[in-house]
Amino acid sequence: MTSTPVRECGPAATLHDVGRVPWHDLRDATGSAAAIPLLLAAIASGDDAAARTGVDRLRHRICQYGFVVVEATPVTVPFLWHLAQRPQVTCRTQLLGLLRSIAGARQWETVAAASPKVRRHHDDHIGWESAARRAVRDHGGAIPRLLADRDADLVRAAEELACLIF
Repeated sequence: MTSTPVRECGPAATLHDVGRVPWHDLRDATGSAAAIPLLLAAIASGDDAAARTGVDRLRHRICQYGFVVVEATPVTVPFLWHLAQRPQVTCRTQLLGLLRSIAGARQWETVAAASPKVRRHHDDHIGWESAARRAVRDHGGAIPRLLADRDADLVRAAEELACLIF
């Protein structure tokens, strides 16, 4: 399997940039990543039920089982950071939890370290994990703002994520 070149969004990616990503060309855990923009919109909607459902579905697509990242994961990370910083988003703590799962994903890398044959056959997966972790770290500049929030659960989630990425 060869990886599709991924267009990464810059450090200040906003939902206006979602259209710049070739989602139809990217893969998530279910197949085409074309539904990811709709899930991001649901998360941003301000409707708590829709947002929570959106995060759950997005988690299944880009960080399945809490540790399996895919091709679309690194491209989605800047949008997760953007949403986590918006006070009107009702599930910011869950978004930070998802970012924490992505930052900790090392399934393929760990298996490849134990069995070099795996690296030859799963280089794409290892690269996606590395790119996803890097994307979480690269956007970690948002942490200080989140640590200053009034929501104690959000602050705790930001602290846990900061411990993992810094």
